[in-house]
Amino acid sequence: MSSQPSIPDSTSLPQEQTKSTPFAYWPQPPSEARKPAGDKKNGLEDKLTTMKEAVASHLKDGIHLGIGGFVNIRLPVAIIHEIIRHGAKNLTLSFQSSSICSDLLAGAMILDPDHFSIARIALGWQGGKDMENAPLTRYLADRGMIHLDRYTHHGMSDRFKAAATGVPFFPTLDQGGTDMEGINRGTMMKCPFSGDDIPVVPACRPDVGIIHVQAADMGGNARIFGPLCTCPEIAGAATHTIMSVDQIIPNEKIRTFPYLTDIPSPLVDEVIEQPFGATPGASCGHYWFDMPHFLDFWKICDEFCQTGNKDRLQEYYDRNILGCETFEDFLSLKSPETLQEIIRKDGSQPIFLG
Repeated sequence: MSSQPSIPDSTSLPQEQTKSTPFAYWPQPPSEARKPAGDKKNGLEDKLTTMKEAVASHLKDGIHLGIGGFVNIRLPVAIIHEIIRHGAKNLTLSFQSSSICSDLLAGAMILDPDHFSIARIALGWQGGKDMENAPLTRYLADRGMIHLDRYTHHGMSDRFKAAATGVPFFPTLDQGGTDMEGINRGTMMKCPFSGDDIPVVPACRPDVGIIHVQAADMGGNARIFGPLCTCPEIAGAATHTIMSVDQIIPNEKIRTFPYLTDIPSPLVDEVIEQPFGATPGASCGHYWFDMPHFLDFWKICDEFCQTGNKDRLQEYYDRNILGCETFEDFLSLKSPETLQEIIRKDGSQPIFLG
């Protein structure tokens, strides 16, 4: 007989925003969330730390977590693994588009909601090319166990941009007159200059942003190669930012070519050197997608959604996350040939570390 997951029902979730209720930011207004950011030191400091220390410093019940990357590019998977091991309840997640990260978190909630749980997700989209469309996240949403606040890709990017620039909302032109007007917390207003109706979306300011980049110095001055994936906006929007890095480079190289810096150090709180930190996602110039891992994970997710049996899902988490002390332990489960293959498939895309 299949076993059904034990998850709090929707009555345990905080009251949600609707079009007819006064607007409320999650979990606090940008004006309040910006205050700790204003107290940060702006000088260059050595922010290198361990993954455990970084996550333990910021992960608490009820916080808002902003997830960087886009679909399967530069996903902060190593940080996600540590968040699952550490545990926290009633989190809000926000991202422009993701694939495995939010489903990994959804699976952690399905397996042990007393250790980890999600209250809400604000997103542009979730899924991946040639992959399943977020089966575990959909499982929770379809049963009213989490609240979804859905925007366009551009709309979520504008929400992070608003918070990063310190304004409470941002105009966006890609959801007016569409079904998107009825499924998120945006609204219409009169343009004070033209008098035209214009859609606006509320600022999205996470308590903690988590991002992965290809290269950075010890202080968090980061270079991103390939799509930026709204990571600079998330780092600017978040009260605190945890950054994992494929490769640490000397600050002297950052200073020699300062125009290559996409995220400046004052926006970053912790830096963790973690090669392959985005796998099974890709990190341009370092490694490509580990497609077999993606497909194996979603096959297990589909089996759970169809049968309600958690055994194989639990085995995946026990082997790949809960049974690992560090992300290096997870990488050791992969054969050297697998790691060599995803490096080869990247094709040595050009990045500049000089």
